[in-house]
Amino acid sequence: MRLILSRKGFDSSAGGMPSLIMPDGRMISLPIPTDADYQNLGMLNIEGVYIGSILEDLSDRRIKAETTVHIDPDLCATYMTRKEGWRSSFGQVSAAQSHLRNQKVACGDLFLFFGWFRRIANTEKGWRFAEGSADLHVLFGWLQIGEILQIGEDTEEVVRNRPWLSDHPHILAAENFKHSGNTIYVASEKLSIGGKETAFPGGGCFPRFEDILQLTQANVSSRSSWKLPRFFFPPDKKAALSYHTNPTRWGEICDDYVSLQSVYRGQEFVYDCGEEPAAIEWLNRLFNTSLCK
Repeated sequence: MRLILSRKGFDSSAGGMPSLIMPDGRMISLPIPTDADYQNLGMLNIEGVYIGSILEDLSDRRIKAETTVHIDPDLCATYMTRKEGWRSSFGQVSAAQSHLRNQKVACGDLFLFFGWFRRIANTEKGWRFAEGSADLHVLFGWLQIGEILQIGEDTEEVVRNRPWLSDHPHILAAENFKHSGNTIYVASEKLSIGGKETAFPGGGCFPRFEDILQLTQANVSSRSSWKLPRFFFPPDKKAALSYHTNPTRWGEICDDYVSLQSVYRGQEFVYDCGEEPAAIEWLNRLFNTSLCK
């Protein structure tokens, strides 16, 4: 199995602020703003949360419910009205898609999506980022690949066979992805770990922040300073997490963890963990801790 740590959502250049950890621990990944899509933030149906007013407060009205965004990866079934047969899906193009292809990413491999998050609080002056809260890289969702679709300029056949994909931005705005290797990854029906099918769906969002989802080390100034499970440390530097083959990025090993200074740019970081027992143990703990409460 290959694990793909996939950076998505608002960042310092796209959106200009973190995604949200709500006071009750719920995480809301904010899809990046774009003028090239037909969906907007107000379309997200997040139970008990009107995201428009929150974002207006946090961004000084720069980001609003009407802000058009690229809702991808599309992971949470409840975020919008869905057609029958809907599954989590994720589109990729251009250099990032070429990297996934060159890394031989295939069915059965697992995307773990992460982004920039920070806690927020509802104050007398409206919604604000919580005083003293840290900027963190946090895992917020997953997708195990069940199907890989090469999307050409003619999307009719894809939609005819999978009508529920018609709302995906790589279909809805396919004209923006011509000649870019437009590809959609569709989740498997059920998540499998170590060859064993679990009760969890093949794709989805982690509902609430948990310590195990945090990539950023505690008490550091940079959210790009990570603490990863030890199995990520490459015994062979050529087999390292992609974009992280420079040995100086890897720090000390402490107990079952290794420190890493992650790169500041890049979307898809691929690591072939095979059937490494430690990786399977960690994945089981990750999903059971995050989804069984």
